[in-house]
Amino acid sequence: MQPQPHQPRSTVAAVILAAGAGTRFTGDDHKLLTVVNGKTILRHSIDAALAAELDEVVVVSGAIDLADQVPDTVTLIHNEKWEDGQATSLQAAVAYADSRGHAAVVVGLGDSPGISSETWRKVAEVPNDLAMARFDGELRPPTRLSAAMWASLPVTGDEGARALVRHRPDQVRPVPIDKEFGDNPTDIDTLEDLRRWS
Repeated sequence: MQPQPHQPRSTVAAVILAAGAGTRFTGDDHKLLTVVNGKTILRHSIDAALAAELDEVVVVSGAIDLADQVPDTVTLIHNEKWEDGQATSLQAAVAYADSRGHAAVVVGLGDSPGISSETWRKVAEVPNDLAMARFDGELRPPTRLSAAMWASLPVTGDEGARALVRHRPDQVRPVPIDKEFGDNPTDIDTLEDLRRWS
């Protein structure tokens, strides 16, 4: 029997980090479960990632149960170490992506419902190992991380890909986002953020 040739990695997964407790948000529900414009903040993020048509969409949960927010076409991972910071959620995501043989992940935030599917797709299509969307000159998620970068990510703390971007600025490929996409890259951390976003 002839050995099978090694198949190079070529797929890209969208990863939505949604594990935090959202303690700065003082609404009636967890911020991710707050309904705005007809659906929860998290579903806005999930639907945009799905519409980008990457090879897989992964949501990382932690503080709250998100099972009823995640459609069957999306993979839900629970991060048991979520209290140790966002870095642990990203570690859980890349470990899963590695097990699936993905070549890269594009990481976004569950509390950034204003990121369009076009932006997810545009960042995913960049061939660089490390790339980040640029809105009006400011680098913000989503962030593309190829498998070559995963071992360099922090393992604890409240920074994930942002720490890598800060420590390796010369390796970051900014991805300018067209205004016609209509993105609002604001994270919704407080009720005031939600009012501004709405």
